[in-house]
Amino acid sequence: MEAREILERVRAGVVSVEEAERFFRKQPFEEMGYAKLDTHREVRSGFPEVVYCSGKPDPYLVSIYQKLFEANGEVFGTRADEHQFELVREVLPQVTYDQVSRILKVEKKDKERQGKIAVCTAGTADIPVAEEAAQTAEYFGAAVSRIYDVGVSGLHRLLSRLDVIQEANCVVAVAGMEGALASVIGGLVSRPVIAVPTSVGYGASMHGLSALLTMINSCANGIAVVNIDNGYGAGYIAAQINRLGYGGGAAGSGVRARDDAAR
Repeated sequence: MEAREILERVRAGVVSVEEAERFFRKQPFEEMGYAKLDTHREVRSGFPEVVYCSGKPDPYLVSIYQKLFEANGEVFGTRADEHQFELVREVLPQVTYDQVSRILKVEKKDKERQGKIAVCTAGTADIPVAEEAAQTAEYFGAAVSRIYDVGVSGLHRLLSRLDVIQEANCVVAVAGMEGALASVIGGLVSRPVIAVPTSVGYGASMHGLSALLTMINSCANGIAVVNIDNGYGAGYIAAQINRLGYGGGAAGSGVRARDDAAR
């Protein structure tokens, strides 16, 4: 439960002053021995903790999901696999898993999505990373338009959707190979572009290093670059920019967010 929600309930007479006082006296993290869940992260940043699932021992992952769900009524994790999905589903039957993005989540059904983010890919092979970005931004309260397979080898495909891209508060450009898509989009829009290099490509792409170098050396203005295959990081930053674009609240406003909990 958020600090604002507690205060609203005190004002409405649903929660006593003593109960609210106990809530605010709690330490700003929950000690689990193998993890320290940052239960006050949303108060500070406006986004609660998210779970990086890959590599976590099974019992740790399940317990972390249970605790975060109890605290927030929802929980979001990245880089999960089918085995982890089955484990978490045993204790949280409502959890869903997307095989493309590898996102494992329980999400509130009544969540309002505002503003607009455009998530674009150069090719179909870039979609898993793009979906990680898109679904992250949606979980954090953003409305997302997906514009896939619009790489520079067929520029007319991108131009056919230019009106949608230019309306967005922020654009995420996901590309492997030589990574040129971000530069092209950067020269066509007035809003920030977050470039995401992917590990898609043949030998000299060096598992995404070629696209990364292209993007950080772009001559187009307004481009920032995240790490190779880091759809989550791009989605998070895009959600922050989007909130500024539509006048969303600052820390503690109730939108959702990030992991370390867990590394």
